[in-house]
Amino acid sequence: MSLTQVSSNKCAGGFQKVFEHESTELRCKMKFAVYLPPKAETDKCPVLYWLSGLTCTEQNFITKAGSQVLAAEHGIIIVAPDTSPRGCNIEGEDESWDFGTGAGFYVDATEDPWKKNYRMYSYITEELPKLINSNFPSDPDRMSVSGHSMGGHGALICALKNPGKYKTVSAFAPICNPVQCPWGQKAFSGYLGSDRDTWQAYDATVLAASYSGPPLDVLIDQGRDDQFLSANQLLPDNLIAVCSEKKIPVVFRLQPGYDHSYFFIYSFMSDHIKHHAKFLNA
Repeated sequence: MSLTQVSSNKCAGGFQKVFEHESTELRCKMKFAVYLPPKAETDKCPVLYWLSGLTCTEQNFITKAGSQVLAAEHGIIIVAPDTSPRGCNIEGEDESWDFGTGAGFYVDATEDPWKKNYRMYSYITEELPKLINSNFPSDPDRMSVSGHSMGGHGALICALKNPGKYKTVSAFAPICNPVQCPWGQKAFSGYLGSDRDTWQAYDATVLAASYSGPPLDVLIDQGRDDQFLSANQLLPDNLIAVCSEKKIPVVFRLQPGYDHSYFFIYSFMSDHIKHHAKFLNA
């Protein structure tokens, strides 16, 4: 699995890099960003995987979130992959902003014509960690996951579907109950077909109801003035209710005045890095 370096910039004492590779899961060229803190020059470091939201690439997080200074301070590698396969020449892949290109939804598609390439769940949980662990000074036993919006959904399902794989999970404005919201219903019907029972395997609220793994501490920040919250796309209350019932520890913070943008993420990024560092560096 060879990597081609696309860019490298000195940042906060470490390096912010972007690489390209041929993905076996997605059957196309994929890019991912990796921040290597100064500590990575001498030691193995834990890894935080960041999953971005609809329309994003690997660039949004690394240019807007302000994560590098905190990652350098806590000695954490941050990996930010793209959000979908690119350029697969599938009919309709570029027709809408919330399905197809830039909108992989972190599922393994089962429907034609998507199932050949749209396997973001396996890419994120299997292929990418193997690639990172074989090419960078990462500690494979210390990884966690975070994300925003569609990526918040991705982070939550990765942690809930793989008990013990991730030390902890956090999310900004996650899509918490996709089987019940328009975004999720559109994506899941396209990628997974009309049988709604199959959708539940990728719904954090449903997965939390049956979670029986090791303790999982969850941090969720949600802007109270988020237009997608009021449009019932995110549905955090449904997830919080289930986690409360199942005694899954969740810190849920409703942040007054904040919206769905990266200005919101930037404002609370340090809290999330510290949350992950507490478990990754324990």
